[in-house]
Amino acid sequence: MTKLSVNINKIATLRNARGGNIPDVVQVAVDCQLFGAEGITVHPRPDQRHIRYSDVFDLQAKVHTEFNIEGNPTPEFISLIQRIRPTQVTLVPDAHDAITSNAGWDTVTHKDFLSDLVNEFQSMGVRTSIFVDANPEMIRMASQIGTDRIELYTGPYAEAYPADPQKAIAPYLEAATLARNLGLGINAGHDLNLENLPWLFTHIPWIKEVSIGHSLISDALYLGLENSIKAYKNCLKEPVAKV
Repeated sequence: MTKLSVNINKIATLRNARGGNIPDVVQVAVDCQLFGAEGITVHPRPDQRHIRYSDVFDLQAKVHTEFNIEGNPTPEFISLIQRIRPTQVTLVPDAHDAITSNAGWDTVTHKDFLSDLVNEFQSMGVRTSIFVDANPEMIRMASQIGTDRIELYTGPYAEAYPADPQKAIAPYLEAATLARNLGLGINAGHDLNLENLPWLFTHIPWIKEVSIGHSLISDALYLGLENSIKAYKNCLKEPVAKV
């Protein structure tokens, strides 16, 4: 079964825009799990423009499903993982001023650095995932590094999907097949929504987890949070017919 992990960064963005504690990030995480989400994802950044490091500590005791912490492994981030020891850490090569994640790791260039991190986190019992593009070379090296999973950066898929779904999915199907054959678990995330998620799931049903935030929270403005979570979970149950 492909699990849905809800990224709650946008909830923190809304809170921070006004100050105070409305909406309550911790309560939203509790509610997401109550409504059926199988995980909670956060992505703290150095400028703390959405999720703050203090939020991560507050969430630790409230996330009883899977707690996935994403981020660029700066010394502060590494220290956070050492203290929290979440279910999963997803290593993302964000620039400090990136608006959102926009590329995967060059696992060849950063092999030694990533290998050391993966070994350290795994020794603490934290599952590791490396954010990568749908690039066979980078996936093969991720396997050599020893990571438990990769997370496929699906931004290009989402961008290409409206014009040509078959063309959009092709490199991801190739990448996911290679990863599976190498024994890697596969996660996916970025710009997935109610329109393009069913097509991704239909062609790559062995994806273990999708992490979705911006689109799901945006849909919740119209559908409500509970209905949005149910809608996304339904996308992971009923494959559409392949064409």
